[in-house]
Amino acid sequence: MSDSSIPTVEGVAGLPLTQLGLGTATFGWLYEPVSASQAAATVHRALELGINYLDTAPAYGLGAAESKTGAALHDVDPGQLVVSTKVGRVLEPLPATAAQNEAYPGAPQLQAVDAWTEDGIRRSLEDSLVRLGLDRVEIAYIHDPDDNEQDVYDTAFPALARLRDEGTVRAIGVGMNQSAMPARFVERLDLDVVLMAGRYTLLEQGALDDLLPMCLARGTRVVIGGPFNSGLLASPTKSAHYNYGPAPSALLHKAQAIHRVCASHGVPITAAALQFPLGHPSVVSVLAGMRTPAEVEHNVAAFSTDIPEELWKELRAEGLLRPGAPA
Repeated sequence: MSDSSIPTVEGVAGLPLTQLGLGTATFGWLYEPVSASQAAATVHRALELGINYLDTAPAYGLGAAESKTGAALHDVDPGQLVVSTKVGRVLEPLPATAAQNEAYPGAPQLQAVDAWTEDGIRRSLEDSLVRLGLDRVEIAYIHDPDDNEQDVYDTAFPALARLRDEGTVRAIGVGMNQSAMPARFVERLDLDVVLMAGRYTLLEQGALDDLLPMCLARGTRVVIGGPFNSGLLASPTKSAHYNYGPAPSALLHKAQAIHRVCASHGVPITAAALQFPLGHPSVVSVLAGMRTPAEVEHNVAAFSTDIPEELWKELRAEGLLRPGAPA
């Protein structure tokens, strides 16, 4: 990896985490196919430009994202990286009587099955390590337990805590697309980090009401995923996605208004979107999904763009940014 202007912090269990990370959901056929060679080129360009944090999950393309990420890291010194994956689901063959999986071209005939028990958590992590071709990952997140909160308290968290105690992983946390349940987990459990996607962005700051104050009080670190809200803040057009679906008109209009303010200051909206979450003292890194080397280059440049304080002031004055949101 080369030197980069991307700062590195040691905010999660002492791990040296770059403030811009690479999310690999894009490698699992999110919106469009990404070949193994394209995924490898994307990972290598990210490493060349100084990104050291990569996040993945079994659910991204039913193992495809982990496998492509692992292939890309085949000749990379793991000591240079911080890799996170997620637990709570294992991949099982589809029953012979089930309909063929046509989620995306070449989809494996697999299904993701809930696995919140200790054996399930351990198997989930072990299977991920096989797909990644790694001996260990630094961070393991409990993945989207929206309908399984009690299972987290009863079995999933205790199992993951034991893996941390054993040294199998350095840090543990939860990864979700909401802020309320993670706030309860932070209050009740000994988590190192929360990965929250989409709920603390330039477009919406609801996490200021629950998760972020709780993390600040408990000293729990936060990684922000989905800084573009599934694409709406990258390109606020009628075809843009929000929460992995079509963007509602009200949010589209708000994103377009944010875009106009950014443009009036000569700042790409992607630069403001990537940098904004890091204004909060609990946030240590922002994960952006990237599918090509060109997207990596664009995001690294955007992340390094100087943003005048006047831009944030104007967003607040226009009611486009919450008054209490630090920037």
